[in-house]
Formats: sequence, C-alpha cells, structure tokens
Amino acid sequence: MAVAKAQALVPGLVVLDADPMADREGLDRLALWALQRISPVVAADPPDGLVIDTTGADHLHGGEAAMLEMMVHKFAQSGVDARAAVADTWGAAHAAARFLRRRTVILPAGESEAVLRPLPLAALQLETETVGGLHTLGFETVGDLIDQPRAPLVLRFGPEIGRRLDQALGVISQPVDRVRSPELVEVRRVFGEPIGAAETIARYAGKL
Repeated sequence: MAVAKAQALVPGLVVLDADPMADREGLDRLALWALQRISPVVAADPPDGLVIDTTGADHLHGGEAAMLEMMVHKFAQSGVDARAAVADTWGAAHAAARFLRRRTVILPAGESEAVLRPLPLAALQLETETVGGLHTLGFETVGDLIDQPRAPLVLRFGPEIGRRLDQALGVISQPVDRVRSPELVEVRRVFGEPIGAAETIARYAGKL
C-alpha cells in the first residue's frame, strides 16, 4: 500500500528506504554463520532465505528436528524471525518453509509432491511475471501445473516452469553454489582410483 495510507493506519510507523544491496550482504553473512556452525554446504537463497545441504551433518546436531529447532532459536536470539524446513529437494524445502506457515517442517521422503500440490504458484520459485501469466490463464496451485501437459506451457512460457517443477519433485538436480569463507582452510587430494578402505583413508589423512 502507499506509505501515506500505511502511516494513517499505524501511528508512529517507522519507514525506511529499501536497500537490496545491504539485504543481500546481510543474507551472505547469515550464510557464513550457517557454514561455520551447521553444514559445509550453504548458499544464500535470495531474497530472504538460506539453502543448507545437511546430508551427513544433521546427526551432529541431534537429528533433523533438533537441528531445525536450534537454527530457528539461534536466529531468534539475533533478532531474525525464521522458519526452517527439511525435504528431499531444495525446491520442496523452499516451498515448505515459506508457505506451510509452521516454525519447523520435516517432509518425509517421497511426500514432496503431496505437500506441494495445494501450495500457490509462487512456491515454485517462478518469476513474478510468469506467476502473473499463469494466474491469467486460471492456474492457482502447484497441483494445477503438475496435472497440465507440459508442451503448451513450454510454448507460452519457455522451459522455466517445467524445470522448477522437476527440481522441486527431484526429477532433476538443483545444484547449490555454496558460499566459501576466506577464513576457512580447505585441503583436497585427488587420487586416480576411489579409496574406500578405512586404514588407507587414515594413512593418507595423516599426511594432509
């Protein structure tokens, strides 16, 4: 709404100019915080989120449920009101955290489609113009798109809708371009063949 109307409705309302650059810098700082405390694979998910691959790291925090509660609590202590979700895919977790309106959400394996179906189109990380065009055609939920043949959508909107659907449903991957801290030291050693024996790993780890 217009600022004048908002000020009339809420006496003493504080109005600040938008600063997208500062918002992105703040999100990057939160990503570095999560990188150092939660998982080694973290990326900013603009404009208002983080994506964290916790595969192999959740048990270090007492399991998925305890990990999500800890994350939300830590953010709250810093004045950040957060919601968190775990799912099979980035797209499903993105949607659950933003549109299920629960503090923490854990989607059981294989149930992403059932959860996504009733959610609004914006849950698919689609461009605003694309969502508007779909609304004009009568589409309201993710389920409407899932049940629709792909070809007409591709002809009208290009490949973005199909790609986002496939990413959210786990048909194709959605790589995480993880943040890297200049303060963290990383060491890598590449071998010609895979090494699986514990004693071999221990021997080479001692030399790094």
